[in-house]
Amino acid sequence: MTDPDPADVAIVGLSELSATVIRARLLDAHDRFWDTDTRTLHDPVWFNQFGGFGAVATTPGGEDVGYVLGVVTADRLAYLHLLTVREDRRRAGLGSRLCRWFDELAASTGARVVQAVARPDDGPALAFSSRLGASTHLSVDHAGPGADRVVLTRSLPAVG
Repeated sequence: MTDPDPADVAIVGLSELSATVIRARLLDAHDRFWDTDTRTLHDPVWFNQFGGFGAVATTPGGEDVGYVLGVVTADRLAYLHLLTVREDRRRAGLGSRLCRWFDELAASTGARVVQAVARPDDGPALAFSSRLGASTHLSVDHAGPGADRVVLTRSLPAVG
């Protein structure tokens, strides 16, 4: 069986799904999405309270192949918490589609800027963000003493 065309992959908002079920499903498949352990970053709040700003990419057969979690703050800063594509589906434009989905939703709420945070040694995340036009800023001790992070910032287009 051949993989479906990436354009056939549907992006479904988490608000249309059961938060408990989708979180469990994504955590069960964690190692197909992530090279490091990110389980602690999948707090239920991202699926329950902030689920309206998250989405999952699914194949016509119902396989989860990517997802995005984020939120827009009260001061209209869009924060992209997690963005990933399953290891066997990378480099086909799906990450960009998920990012666009989030950007469009965030802009529709009035957000003008989107930020994400990455480890300084996360080459793939930094390269992907650079391709999207993000500026970078090293934030020393951002995640605690000795835990530097790179803050990635992009402007969003105004929704008119």
